[in-house]
Amino acid sequence: MIDRRAVLQAGSVAALTAWLGSPGRSAQEAPAQTRKARPIRKACMLYMCKEGKSLREKFEILRRAGFEGVELDSPSPIAREEVLAARDATGLAVCGTVDSVHWRQQLGDPSAEVRAEAVKALETALRDCHAFGGDSVLLVPAIVSTSVAYDQAYTRSQAEIRRVLPLAAELRVKIGIENVWNDFLLSPLEAARYVDELESPWVGWHLDCGNLLTFGHPEQWVRILGKRICKLHLKDYSRKRRDEEGRWKGFDVALGEGDARWSAILAALDEVGFAGWASAEVAAGDEAHLRDVVSRVDRILAS
Repeated sequence: MIDRRAVLQAGSVAALTAWLGSPGRSAQEAPAQTRKARPIRKACMLYMCKEGKSLREKFEILRRAGFEGVELDSPSPIAREEVLAARDATGLAVCGTVDSVHWRQQLGDPSAEVRAEAVKALETALRDCHAFGGDSVLLVPAIVSTSVAYDQAYTRSQAEIRRVLPLAAELRVKIGIENVWNDFLLSPLEAARYVDELESPWVGWHLDCGNLLTFGHPEQWVRILGKRICKLHLKDYSRKRRDEEGRWKGFDVALGEGDARWSAILAALDEVGFAGWASAEVAAGDEAHLRDVVSRVDRILAS
């Protein structure tokens, strides 16, 4: 299974430099009088910070760049004490965690033993998130494949999530289902149904706008999912590059330079009353690159 973060980091330096050299047609600075104040806070993924030897140094760099929060993987070899010390020293919030094993230990796996390990990992991610002061865990619930049928992925993953719901409720940490290229929950209507059938306020949707662009329209997903959305991932995607260079190459484009209709997406988020964290999930780089990402996020949120 291809790791999406590795892919996102694999773009050429030359291409990245070209992206950063000009703001692009859809990333133009919004006039001051048209900017909108929205209850959306800026975060990013930890892997995006290539500088800094210690976790605290990385947190300091992200904070200086303009991010308010960060998402961390869990389970992780990083000790909780180190995370808390970095958080408290820098003021950078740990807004959530990402289940780090959900691609290889799947809740939809045919093996009950593998599913049990996946549940343990999700429980660890929930506990870590609570300890760090975050409010949700990103989860890829299942992966449809030749060995896992669609209906099996659906019923098995729901059954395993139900086992974890009492802990999520106790910790007051949501499980945020993410839309990724896992051949599962491909329609916003089905995505809403999947969450609703779990009958818990502690399950929501971690909407990735960029992941949707090859087969859908994010603003439509926003309106259908509505209050089920608990967090956002921000990245862009070029259908032209996909068609000319291959599916994964569509991600080799900076925020605001792809096919995302950010003004329409933000208008839909306004309509459904979204408030919370939006995390950039783009190529890694140095502090200058991170500052550029923050400026692009600011322009998107002002659209």
